Amino acid sequence: MNREFTPSVPEAQIPVSTEVPEKAIAARLRDILASTGWFTDIEVGVRQGVVTIDGISDSPEHRSWATELANSLEGTIATVNRLELGVDFASTFDRATSEGERLYRRVGQALPLVVLATGIATAAWFVSALVARMARRALRNRIPSPLLRGVVVRVISIPVLLLGIYFVLQVAGLTRLAVTLLGGTGLVGIIVGFAFRDIAENFLASLLLSVRNPFSTGDLINVAGETGVVENLNTRSTVLLTLDGNHVQIPNATVFKSTIRNYSSTPTRRAEFLVGIGYDSSVAHAQMLISGILRQHPAVLNRPEPLVLVDELGAATVNLRVQYWFDSRTYSPAKTNSALLRQTKNALLDAGIELPDPAREVVFPKGVPLVQTPDPATQVTSTGEKVRRERDAVEMQESTEGEGDLFNDTDEVRDLAVGAAPEAENNLLKR
Repeated sequence: MNREFTPSVPEAQIPVSTEVPEKAIAARLRDILASTGWFTDIEVGVRQGVVTIDGISDSPEHRSWATELANSLEGTIATVNRLELGVDFASTFDRATSEGERLYRRVGQALPLVVLATGIATAAWFVSALVARMARRALRNRIPSPLLRGVVVRVISIPVLLLGIYFVLQVAGLTRLAVTLLGGTGLVGIIVGFAFRDIAENFLASLLLSVRNPFSTGDLINVAGETGVVENLNTRSTVLLTLDGNHVQIPNATVFKSTIRNYSSTPTRRAEFLVGIGYDSSVAHAQMLISGILRQHPAVLNRPEPLVLVDELGAATVNLRVQYWFDSRTYSPAKTNSALLRQTKNALLDAGIELPDPAREVVFPKGVPLVQTPDPATQVTSTGEKVRRERDAVEMQESTEGEGDLFNDTDEVRDLAVGAAPEAENNLLKR
């Protein structure tokens, strides 16, 4: 007997003979319930239009169906359903078998859809990967920034994967669920965007920096108060190796908003220093001496020509501003400036040009003692002259032992740095 078929209850009431209505209702209902095979030990009673049903039902659904059937009979006012659910092993096993068969049929019906959805998802994945590979190959020479190239590749390939997911949901009949999930994902995206605003800001700044390339790997720059050699640019920060050998990570948002001074963008730089000479000294003679030193020094470029300008008439000195250009990729700014200051000081003193200190008021309460000094001409000996000449020769050298060579030492600092730079494998800059 097919126990899975559930007959429907007629909407209109079933007519019963009016001669013996209560007995007819009871007999009619008992015959119908017995014919289904879903009930055992059926006893039906009717009194004053109230139907009582006793017996055993094989399932809750059939028990509810018996109530609906009784209410549909003509002459029925109410139904008291006292059917009990069968708990015997055979009926339980039959119900389990029936449910297993129903589940098996459902799986059999859904299996082709599952296979089709899996095939569509797999095909969409492979097509998306293929599109990404082709886009990356096509954009390799057109977009030099690896970060921007990766973003563009994802923008091209992800819609292909999303289209495949849409077809999968369409096959599974979950289109509304997909729309709901997309709406929820958008809301979650807004919340996450506010929560991770700094991370998103740094990522966008890294994208713009990798496109504009204001500096490259190995450039000496000054940004956000830090001076160092650029090691790498990752999605979060820019890593500098300072001249004292430390790695500094600056958030990309800060780098993008700050003034960037790139010392390596051009091979030449201008430097300057001040020299104060006495009012009694010849300014023109001092300018000539300093200009000669600048022209003879190998680190100073002839074009643009070096300049020695009168900058200010101070309280006790005439201040000369010395400006010169040099090859910053070859020579160190600090070492070159030190050598030129040393040679300038020695040349001016040898020429008798005074280098006075700023004016000071000195009080001598017991008067100024006068000491007669012998004539310098009579004090010069051959030994003293030799020592002075040796001293002047050392002072006029291009570089001294303390200054070392004048060459730029940024490469040496980079070579002496211990350990790899943070996130060096994710460098987004040109090398």
